[in-house]
Parts: sequence; C-alpha cells; structure tokens
Amino acid sequence: MTSSGRRYDIDWVRVIAIALLLIYHTAIGFQPWGMMIGFISSKTSWVSLWTPMMLLNIWRIPLLFFVSGMGVYFALQNRTWKQLVWERTQRILIPFLFGIFCIVPVHIFILQKHYGMNLQYVADPGHLWFLGNIFLYVLMLLPVFYFLKKKETSTWGFRIKKLMHSPLGLLPLAIALIVEVWFTQPRPYEMYVMTKHGFFLGLIAFFFGYCFVLSGDGFWKMIVRWRWLFFVIGALLFGLRVAGFTSGEATQWTLLPVETIVWVLTVLSFCHLYLNLPSKALSYLSEAVYPIYILHMIYLYLGSALIFPLNLVVELQYLLLLLFTFTGCFGTYEIIRRIKLFRILFGLKMK
Repeated sequence: MTSSGRRYDIDWVRVIAIALLLIYHTAIGFQPWGMMIGFISSKTSWVSLWTPMMLLNIWRIPLLFFVSGMGVYFALQNRTWKQLVWERTQRILIPFLFGIFCIVPVHIFILQKHYGMNLQYVADPGHLWFLGNIFLYVLMLLPVFYFLKKKETSTWGFRIKKLMHSPLGLLPLAIALIVEVWFTQPRPYEMYVMTKHGFFLGLIAFFFGYCFVLSGDGFWKMIVRWRWLFFVIGALLFGLRVAGFTSGEATQWTLLPVETIVWVLTVLSFCHLYLNLPSKALSYLSEAVYPIYILHMIYLYLGSALIFPLNLVVELQYLLLLLFTFTGCFGTYEIIRRIKLFRILFGLKMK
C-alpha cells in the first residue's frame, strides 16, 4: 500500500474520535463543574466518570488535529493550492459560519430556557471553534505543504521520510509540544477551546499529521512495530496522573505532551493494523460524522433538559441522554444528506 492510496484506517480514526467527542460531552453534564463551562448539568453527579474522561481529554482533540493535517496531504495529491482553498472554504468555512449564526444559538437558547435566564440570541463559535482553527491552519501552512509536495521526491522529502521511519523521528514532535506548553502555560492542560494553548497545539499537530502521511509506509510500519510500547508508556503516565504523582505544573507541562503523543500513536497504530479495510458501515459513518459533530450539542442540550428532571438513577440518565443524542443526530443527518442546500451548509460533498 502506498501513502497516496485510500486510507480506511484514517477514516475510522475520524469516526472514532467524533464518537468519543459525543460520549465525552455527554459525560460533562454529570460533573459538578459542568454548568461552569456552559453545559446543562444533572442534579445528581456521577463523579467516577471523571477517571475515563481524564484518560481521553488530553488526546481526543489533538488526535482530530493530526487527522485533519493528514487529510490535507491527500487533498493536495489531485488539487492545486487554489482548488484546495476553495474546497476548504466550502467544506469548513461555510459550515463554520452557518454554525455560528444558526446552530450554536439554538443550544444556547435551550440552556437559557432550562435555567430560566433571559432569552436572547447569541452568535458564538461554541463547540465549532475547531473548524475555525482548521481553516486558519490550512491558510497558514499551505505554502509549506505545497513546498513539501513539490519536494517530496527530492532530498527534502527523503530526509523527512528517513527521519520519521524511526522512533527518534518523533523527538521533534515531542520537543515542539513541550515547548508549546511551557510557552502558553495552560491551566488546565486540556483547556483547548479558543485558547492560545489550543491554537498552537492544534497547529503543531496539524503540521505533523501532514508529515506522518508524507513519510510513507515506513512511518506506519514503525508505529505498528512499537504500538505496545506506546500503549505501556501511555498507561504508566496516566497511572501516575491519576495517583497524583504529576501534580506539579513543571512536571505536567513536560509529561502531558508526551502522554498526548503516545496515546495518539497508540490509536493510529492499532487502527492502521486492524481497520485499514473498506466497509459499508465506514462509507456511511465517514460522511455522517461531520454533520453529527456540528449538530450534536443541540440534541445533547435538548436531551439534558428533558431527561435530567426525571427521577432516574444517574447511570440510566447517562445512557438515555447518549441514546437521545445519537438518535437525534443520525435522524437529522438522514434529512441533511438528501437536500442539496443542507449538504452545502453542513460541509458534505455534492453528489
């Protein structure tokens, strides 16, 4: 397999990452601090959910940035830079602007209604901040990507590929992420939304995601070969974090970027090994995840407003809310995919 072929494993990574996003966002409503960051919260907390949330929250968003950078590599294989900018305008900028003015205000309205606030229209990026970042990264890094594309078979390309075929090639990534954290000093580390930390971490991940695919089969063979080491390092670092041995800021700012990298590589390697196959489910889900990502907060907030007042055990509340959110999103997607205007507004390719 060549790096320019269809990569079903990367499609699966994107699907899995969005599914984890929905699961994670649903869990926020059961944390005591959920209301503090603008989520409708259950009166009964499920604090033990925080442990698996801790495992996810330092790599699930960076993983999406890496995958988005990979997507640019594939897009540039049969497009000029002008065509790429126009395509990304259609598929990222238009849904981003549509979401700011038509999607996010809906779930903010549900929040206001649930808590008896003054009802007012609020245009805000909300959870779609990610799309704004991605579009800026495309504009900022496109000259570099286009240069690398032109030089892929030259000495430049050869050096990058040779470097990334060894675990030592991951050192520049680790150094870049550690320097970024020391520079931005995030509190906490997992605060990505519209922060300097989220912007620069995303920029680094986006660039290296492109380089991962540029490096060819050698990189993917390398991470598959070392997958269990990545997993063990990630598990050990997570264990230290849960036990409180990395509570100091200096320690966190050094170890958390490393933990981010090894979990991302763990997911990429196992998906590449076991999921690089076509399937009807993947064909459906790979198109559905983008509209579902844009829509999910509306159904999450609506479900929260309906389910949380019910006298149910917290575990059942969580399962019902998750089912309500997924059902609402997939049901709406079935409408979106059939209407040309909606396909444009939600960033789907025209058929």
